[in-house]
Amino acid sequence: MSTGVIIALIVIVAAVLLIAAALTLRARGPRHGGSLKRRFGPEYDRAVARHDGDTKAAERELAQRLERHGDLREKALDPAERERFEARWTAAQERFVDSPREAVAEADRLLAEVAGARGFPDGGQYEEQLAALSVHHAHHVEGYRRVHRAAHTGVDGGTGTEDMREAMVEARALFEELVRPARHDGGRHRTGASVHRSAPARTHTSWSFNRRQPKES
Repeated sequence: MSTGVIIALIVIVAAVLLIAAALTLRARGPRHGGSLKRRFGPEYDRAVARHDGDTKAAERELAQRLERHGDLREKALDPAERERFEARWTAAQERFVDSPREAVAEADRLLAEVAGARGFPDGGQYEEQLAALSVHHAHHVEGYRRVHRAAHTGVDGGTGTEDMREAMVEARALFEELVRPARHDGGRHRTGASVHRSAPARTHTSWSFNRRQPKES
């Protein structure tokens, strides 16, 4: 075999390897598993579990969520709107003692409304709203999922009172993130921000550890 033929074969093999490497990188895309896992945190593990351990399928799902909702820019709430949402959540917590099902249903509605007000898909599109929230609030979106499930099953559907209470507590973390003043609000909402960091936080803590069993309704 001549030197020229050998060189030609080497060039062809190298070209094939380069094309294969390029195709592999393109298939993996810029949002590879490591970055998706960092971005979605616990939501990444839930997606893998839902796909029975199929990591590639889970990553495709998460990459699609990121593609659809990654550019979403959350709208700021005005102080009066924020206060109304916080008052409604406090009322729902207080109602839980006597009417846990009604309280959980109100929490579910409230999360849908406040998310819609922040610019996420309308609450009537629960799955799409949840997907968008998982992109921007991955560490707390499970609370919304739990409270929504509890609201649509309740005691009659096999969800116990303690499960509903825990769902409300977990959902509160997402609610607090959604009503928290945006960073770019600056001094305009300084008063509202200080109220949010103090009074609502204490309400959440005391209520979270209140194990008093509510009356079934």
